[in-house]
Amino acid sequence: MSNQQLIPLSVPNIAGNEWKYVKDCLDTGWISSVGSYVTQFEQMVADFAGARYGVASVNGTAALHIALLLSGVKQDDYVILPNLTFVASANSIKYLGAEPILIDADPDLWQMDLDLLEEFLENETDERDGELICIKDGRRIAAIMPVHILGNMCDMDRFLSIVKKYPLQVVEDATEALGTSYKGKHAGTFSPMGCFSFNGNKIISTGGGGVIVTDDEQLAKRAKHVTTTAKASVDEYYHDEVGYNYRLVNLLAAVGVGQMELLPSFIKRKKEAVAFYKNELDGLADIRFQKELADVETNGWLFTIQTDRQQELLAHLNANKIVSRRFWMPMNKLPMYKDCIYIQKKDNAGYIYNTCLSVPCSTNITDEQLEIVAREIKSFLT
Repeated sequence: MSNQQLIPLSVPNIAGNEWKYVKDCLDTGWISSVGSYVTQFEQMVADFAGARYGVASVNGTAALHIALLLSGVKQDDYVILPNLTFVASANSIKYLGAEPILIDADPDLWQMDLDLLEEFLENETDERDGELICIKDGRRIAAIMPVHILGNMCDMDRFLSIVKKYPLQVVEDATEALGTSYKGKHAGTFSPMGCFSFNGNKIISTGGGGVIVTDDEQLAKRAKHVTTTAKASVDEYYHDEVGYNYRLVNLLAAVGVGQMELLPSFIKRKKEAVAFYKNELDGLADIRFQKELADVETNGWLFTIQTDRQQELLAHLNANKIVSRRFWMPMNKLPMYKDCIYIQKKDNAGYIYNTCLSVPCSTNITDEQLEIVAREIKSFLT
């Protein structure tokens, strides 16, 4: 294996008009946050997701921060969040001086456990003056942030039927789920605002970037305003509130436009990789896959397997130049979130973290590379 080239985990695939569009920005001098590619990229993402408006931001974390801000989350509020997520979800809550309430993962779907969510809302919260209150300490629970982990989704009908009984704002963290749908409705459109990310490892990338999608014109205008330093005048440096310098720049949006043109082919390739791996690895040793509901069509973003021999397999694959990674560490294991309220019975999030690993699945992965990865997993586990 020593002559084998490194097989990366999930890398950008610059294969279309990205160079051409970036050169256009450079040739015309439109490189900053004002430019036609920003508007075009926003609309392409919104159209793809089936939303009316898109607002581009510097990254997915900024999108989540602004969506929570516009949802009315304030200092000392709580926001309900899955314990199993990337740290950006929790950080975006913390930026507002709020605290996450962590809900354990469903053992099969790896999404927020809806049974635990329902029990918590029924037994540990109270409604007072139109607000949801945490009985334990009297603090307001302002919002809930479902995270579509690995581009998969929970039973959204059931999720919405649970939360609609309570005065709770919903902000969807769909950062990994561009191209995923539930009953034909795209991820990110089940709440007033949904957020996507275009980080380097996502299904399409702008290097760094995010988009908030919404059907609400006023929310879209507010999001654009506060992400553009709340500048309220075309001619004057007049700002009417505390804003954020969060707008995506034209150069990166130009890359995004080129990437969006390729997105259908990228999703197709992701799904081919998932199908190949499942076909090759199903029934091998103790390997399990993330469960997908019949109503969910996933984008196949980051193919992840579960095995109790995670650590040994990880070491073997990485030693053989097959870049593989553990899941994110659950939020309650991080120093800044270890004291958060954690609703759990079995700590499924901890078990998933200790047993799951993601394997190479870039949109430009070759058939030969897929075969090498599968062969190494098989040879090690058998």
